[in-house]
Amino acid sequence: MIERRTLRPTAAGEVRVRVGACCLCGSELRQWRNGWPVTPGHEVAGRVEQSGHALDGCAVAVYIPVFCGSCPECATGATNVCRNASDLIGWQRDGGYAEVLNVPEQCLLPVPDDIPLDLAPLLLDVVGTGAHGVRLARRVVKTGPALVLGGGPIGLGAAIVLRHFGLGPVDIVEPVLKRQVFAKSIGLRVVSAEDLDARYPIVIEASGKDAARQLALDKVAPLGAVVQLGEAERWLVEETKAIRRKDFFYIRSFYFPKAEFEENLAIFRAERAHLARLVDERVDLEQLPALFQRFSQGLNIKPAVTFEIN
Repeated sequence: MIERRTLRPTAAGEVRVRVGACCLCGSELRQWRNGWPVTPGHEVAGRVEQSGHALDGCAVAVYIPVFCGSCPECATGATNVCRNASDLIGWQRDGGYAEVLNVPEQCLLPVPDDIPLDLAPLLLDVVGTGAHGVRLARRVVKTGPALVLGGGPIGLGAAIVLRHFGLGPVDIVEPVLKRQVFAKSIGLRVVSAEDLDARYPIVIEASGKDAARQLALDKVAPLGAVVQLGEAERWLVEETKAIRRKDFFYIRSFYFPKAEFEENLAIFRAERAHLARLVDERVDLEQLPALFQRFSQGLNIKPAVTFEIN
């Protein structure tokens, strides 16, 4: 249901952002089904609307964690794991399924003119989260084939990033036909979980499903790396002999440090032809409930609510 609300004045350290686009995320399905105490929407791009501010009128993406900037993690640049970041935009404070929102100033990520607002949200979860996970894995594995479990936006984004960094070929397990077709169209090999007989130096788990987590642990090669990007409300994995009798690295990656944004812009520019196709439907705010219904049925890959297209 769409409601009309009065936006509170900006507090100290906040600026007002007029939303240009907000992409849907699979993690929001529980917000949509169960209701939520704040306005959802955490993949947001828009324009600063704050008279006198240095960024007034400029395009920005919205960094999700409201980080403190002073804890030991922030001091090293790890803003994504700030120990004092209790609020995530779109989860604990109002997000982007609205015409305007108030954003902490430290969460503004300036978007260059060559990246349109309706694609700028891809810099966050799709490129940012995937690229950070792959960077962590590359501390262990530099080259070789990779397996991606889950062909949603995060998994597809991670697959694109893997190839950008020179890893591959990339296999992907995904049951939804639309996503299979897309994966094949960008040169990924779609495989079934039942037919997997190889072991992979890097396995990306991007589905949030226990079966995929189990498969990731089974199929990672000795001394390889499993990167868990998917999230779920529970976790149930059995330690089999195939898991117990090999050494491997398990990496849990939540989000990207703010300092990686410039590198992520470079990835987006290099891979734009593939990434832009992920946004496969754009609607206005009034059509958001129907869009979530289609999204929940697997009829979209990365749809967006758009207010401005440049």
